Amino acid sequence: MTITVRAAAKFNLHLGVGPVRDDGFHPLATVYHAIGLYDDVTVSDAGQWEVTLTAEDHIAVGEVPTGDDNIVVRAGRLLAAHHGIDRAARIEIHKGIPVAGGLAGGSADAAATLVALDRLWSLETSDEDLLALAGQLGSDVPFALIGATAVGGGRGEIVEPVADNGAWWWVAVGNEQGLSTPSVYRAFDDHAGADIGDPQVPERLLMALEKGDPELLAEALTNDLQAPALTLRPDLAQTFADGEEAGALAVQLSGSGPTILMLCRDAAHAREVAGAMQAKAYDRVWTAPGPVAGAHVVTY
Repeated sequence: MTITVRAAAKFNLHLGVGPVRDDGFHPLATVYHAIGLYDDVTVSDAGQWEVTLTAEDHIAVGEVPTGDDNIVVRAGRLLAAHHGIDRAARIEIHKGIPVAGGLAGGSADAAATLVALDRLWSLETSDEDLLALAGQLGSDVPFALIGATAVGGGRGEIVEPVADNGAWWWVAVGNEQGLSTPSVYRAFDDHAGADIGDPQVPERLLMALEKGDPELLAEALTNDLQAPALTLRPDLAQTFADGEEAGALAVQLSGSGPTILMLCRDAAHAREVAGAMQAKAYDRVWTAPGPVAGAHVVTY
C-alpha cells in the first residue's frame, strides 16, 4: 500500500523580523501564503527508513540529503515516537518546489510526510498533535499543514488563518546559486542593529487580502530580509529590475531567497510576465496561483 500527499510552496507576503533572542532565534510576524508549486511525497512500509528523490525540469536535487538527516525521516520518526510504535517507511519525494530557494520545500515535505504516514499507519493523530509535531520540526512546517493564507508568530510556527478573498497569480524566478538562511539572518543583525522593535503584521496587508485587490496587495508586500539578502547577493537586483520592466505589479524576495516572486493581475498577465522573463534568458521561471491548500492526500 502506498499513499501520496501533496504539499505546496510557501511565500511570505510579509516577513517582519525582530531582534535576535537569547536562544538564537528571531521573533517573526509574518503572513504566509501557499502557492501552486508542489512536492509530492509517497510513503510505503519498509524495514528501514529510505528516501528517494526525483524532480521536475530545472530543479536540482543534489543538495537534498537522502539519509537520516533529511527532514522527512525526522518527521517519520517523530510521529512514530509520539505514538510509541517502532515502524519505518520508504519515502519517495518528487520535487516541484525549487530547492534552497526560500520557498520552504523541505518544510512542505515534512508536513506531507506527517500526513502520509498518519494515513498509512491509521494513527488518527489529532490536528492539534500534528501541528505540535510540525512545530518541533521547523518554523514553516505547521503552515505547510494548513496552507491557504495565515499569520505566523513566534518563530513562525504559531499560525492563524486569515481572510483572503483574492485569486492571486505569481511568477517565481529561481536562481541556481543558493543563499544560506543563517547568513541572511546574520546580515540582518548587522544591517538592523540592536534598536529594532517587535515585528507587527501591517493592517493594510490584511485589508488588501480581504478586499482581494492586487493593486493594494502590491503596495503592502514587505520582507525585512530582502535588504540584507541583497547585500550578500547584489546580482539579484538585476532580477528585480527585470521583473519591474516585465510589468509585474510588485517584486519581492521569497523568505531568505534567492527565489523572487512577482505579483501579477491575473493568469494572463502572469503568462506575459513569465514570457518576458524567459525572453531575458531566465530558465527557472514558474507561474503559480495562490492561495492553495495545505498538505493533502492525492492518492491511496
